[in-house]
Amino acid sequence: MRSLQILVVDDDDADALMISEALEQTERETNVERVVDGREALDYLRREGRFAEAPRPDLILLDLNMPRMDGRETLAAIKTDDKLKAIPVVILTTSGAAPDIVASYQQRANAYVTKPFGLDDFESTVRQIDRFYREVATLPGERPV
Repeated sequence: MRSLQILVVDDDDADALMISEALEQTERETNVERVVDGREALDYLRREGRFAEAPRPDLILLDLNMPRMDGRETLAAIKTDDKLKAIPVVILTTSGAAPDIVASYQQRANAYVTKPFGLDDFESTVRQIDRFYREVATLPGERPV
């Protein structure tokens, strides 16, 4: 099985740690990088400044509610950039509000997942996302076997 390069865009240290720990518990290799807001995410994705050597992620886990540049603006920037728009973006957020869900899909999010509150449920959800993108989905640049 292939390894995945995942970019976590989330300002919440506890959530970012839970995501990383859930991915570490899988039997497959996963490389997780984290940035804390949309501006850093775009710098990372465009390999600007301190992210000049950043690897291209296979998947982005994006929170909506962050300072400076929130997930809504970040998603719009990613999905309108010809060099970035093919990277799958999963919205992983606490918001279950219908307007956020609809707006995310209108901005071409690949999936919308509301963060569960319990630790076990949260980790299980992250592992399911990982498993889907690793084992089921064919990612850009890959050829089906």
